[in-house]
Amino acid sequence: MALLPTRRALLTCAVFLSSALASLAHAQQVLRVTTIPEEAATEQIRKFMPLANYLEKALGMKVEFTPVNDYPAAVEALVNKKVDVVWFGGFTHVQANIRSGGKIVPLAQREEDTKFQSVFIAKTDSGIKSLADMKGKQISFGSQSSTSGHLMPRSFLLAANINPEKDFRRIAYSGAHDATIASVVSGKVDAAALDITVWRKFVNENKVDTKAVDVFYTTPGYFNYNWSVHADMPKALQDKVKAALLALNPANPEHAEILRLNRATRYIETKPENYKGLETAARSAGLL
Repeated sequence: MALLPTRRALLTCAVFLSSALASLAHAQQVLRVTTIPEEAATEQIRKFMPLANYLEKALGMKVEFTPVNDYPAAVEALVNKKVDVVWFGGFTHVQANIRSGGKIVPLAQREEDTKFQSVFIAKTDSGIKSLADMKGKQISFGSQSSTSGHLMPRSFLLAANINPEKDFRRIAYSGAHDATIASVVSGKVDAAALDITVWRKFVNENKVDTKAVDVFYTTPGYFNYNWSVHADMPKALQDKVKAALLALNPANPEHAEILRLNRATRYIETKPENYKGLETAARSAGLL
């Protein structure tokens, strides 16, 4: 004969269930956001805090933005679910997806990321006017995990029959795009590759003298940055984050400022297939 549960047992079960639900609710009250450190931490905070504040209002939950020290740290943070949302470059998205066994979901990208480009810069009196002119010179990339500052520039160099390890006198890795520009301006290297939008920002803000340092080669377009989440994030929350990003409207002054800081015209949907070409390029370049 089956025994009915005692009142004490039912009460204990109810308390346990209530506690578990409360813990779950608390865990979902904070959305943890980070980005790859494409520029200095202070600049990342300046760029992304307004977006974090916007998401907090749009989602009705606390949003914490915390910079990380390097690109691999951003990858590991999402793979290990230490953060919930990450602004990845295309290559770091690919790395995180591989590390997680295919569990990284790209939600949105800037319109600019559908045909992104890198630029190669050098001092205007250096005599470097083409990729071939870089042979025998000291060259800087950004982070080794950077899409626009390393992977795609390297890929286009290889396509031009230039092997960085064999053809350059020295290769440096600056760690961030702003540091890459500084390395050319200071003369530490002869030429360098970086994100075209960072270069344009520096030019527009008069932070670099294009009479002294300028672009000598611009790459063809490729897919790049996106906002990604872990597949274990509840689908309803994934959809809310995506909807909030897509709702940023350049006609709204507050939204326009957020988009300007993010160097974006607007955010659009993206999909995993957009980054397959980057994975292929990374494998061909021996970076995966």
